[in-house]
Amino acid sequence: MIHRKCKLILCACAAVLTMLAAGCGSSSDSVKSTSQDKPKLVDTIKSRGELVIGTATGYPPYIFLDTSKPGKVYAGLDIMLAQKVADKLGVKLKVQDMVFQALLSSLSSNKVDLAIGGINPTDERRKTFDFSDVYLVSHNRMIIRKADADTYKTIADFKGQTIGVQKSSTQENVAQTEMPDSKVASLAYVPDAVLELTQGKVAGVIAEDVVAQQYLMMNSNLMMLDITFQKDKKESAICVNKGNEDLLAVLNEVIKEEKANGDMDKFLDESDKLAVGLAKQ
Repeated sequence: MIHRKCKLILCACAAVLTMLAAGCGSSSDSVKSTSQDKPKLVDTIKSRGELVIGTATGYPPYIFLDTSKPGKVYAGLDIMLAQKVADKLGVKLKVQDMVFQALLSSLSSNKVDLAIGGINPTDERRKTFDFSDVYLVSHNRMIIRKADADTYKTIADFKGQTIGVQKSSTQENVAQTEMPDSKVASLAYVPDAVLELTQGKVAGVIAEDVVAQQYLMMNSNLMMLDITFQKDKKESAICVNKGNEDLLAVLNEVIKEEKANGDMDKFLDESDKLAVGLAKQ
């Protein structure tokens, strides 16, 4: 009897182990299959028929609205570059406009395929996202009122004063780290910061030179200070979620082509002229 019971117990254990092994194998195979079956982002974009980009308008010459045309028409260097990417993929371009600080969170939650808008590929951002090759290099500068030219000549002269910057931008970081004796006013858009400057609410605005030049051409009462920040160079690249090497390869191919044929310089020049022209209307 005892021998028979032991035999039954052993058979039951063997059956349980067999089921567990089969279950584990099925789970592993399922995960592996899901991973293998996950479509590449480029294939998804082509199947969808549109490339969805996240950007933040109000940042000429990168991205702004062409108010000379009816409806919401996007213009600027970044839009022209994004259109080239869409053309390369053979799809339409769809733009999701938002405040700058929402760009990366929208990308990480897969609401957009990529983020573009003069985004600096910092080491901190690279921990979470991948970036294309750099398509434009600029430099951080300080904009002030011409009336204050004798008051502000060095960074030290801004002690106790308020500096305007775009929220979540590289320039915000520059102000916070390199001007500890100054107050920082972080605003959603660069035009808001420049408006505060013209109204005397901030002593200066930190912006990259290609952006600052726009406001100097629009307002003769503003000027750029001849000072250099430690974080002087500012690079711009297109941001994508990690694991999308297929889309990254397309982005880099387009950037390389547009630089080689001179179109990138043309995009910047055309965007500069359009933005200034619109501001003077």
